[in-house]
Amino acid sequence: MLHSVTKRNNWRDYRTLALFLVLMLSFRSAWADWVTVPTGSMNPTIVEGDRVLVDKHTFGLRVPFTLVHLTAGTDPQRGDIVVFDSPANGQSLVKRVAAIPGDTLELDGEALIVNGRPASYQPGDPQHLADLLDATAAQDPLVFIEKGSARAHDILVLPARSTRRAFGPVTVPEGKYFMLGDNRDNSADSRYIGFVPRRNIVGRATRVAVSMDPEHYFRPRMSRFLKPLL
Repeated sequence: MLHSVTKRNNWRDYRTLALFLVLMLSFRSAWADWVTVPTGSMNPTIVEGDRVLVDKHTFGLRVPFTLVHLTAGTDPQRGDIVVFDSPANGQSLVKRVAAIPGDTLELDGEALIVNGRPASYQPGDPQHLADLLDATAAQDPLVFIEKGSARAHDILVLPARSTRRAFGPVTVPEGKYFMLGDNRDNSADSRYIGFVPRRNIVGRATRVAVSMDPEHYFRPRMSRFLKPLL
């Protein structure tokens, strides 16, 4: 008898814990989450070790753990920083929306051209390079402010690196998006993985929650705490 009572109490405790875990994971899957960024493809906007907050319901509420949308939500816009599942291998990536359905996009050197309108560039603040990893800093990076079809933001250029600087023109099909990394010379983006379907876009990255420096024993980077992503 005592054994049966103990088993029921244990099950009640485990059931409460299991319900909490299911609800928490469902919330993170469908409403809001955070992701740790392991690569430098979005330097200098996002650096390795940033933990980024992701608003998942903006682009439509989804059935937890699936790509099935329950609501339409708003559509991603040029300049949004988004988290999506790569159409090439399903890997979760963070990039910036460079072109939306119907746009024509071209890269001429480092210059972005959308719908025939070239972006303008001016030197950025060198202080924005302060958090780059040593391996990237050793490549003599340059930071520029890009102004065009989206809000102004930093991009990184690595002049000594061999990469795909000329691309297109291409027209973005209906229901798909063209993604670029802010680190134009070191990003596996739509130049390589192709257009990203709308349903693959998980959410919008809004700000850095915390940042841990992987080159210095994961020491917190206090200057990046709750930093908005522009």
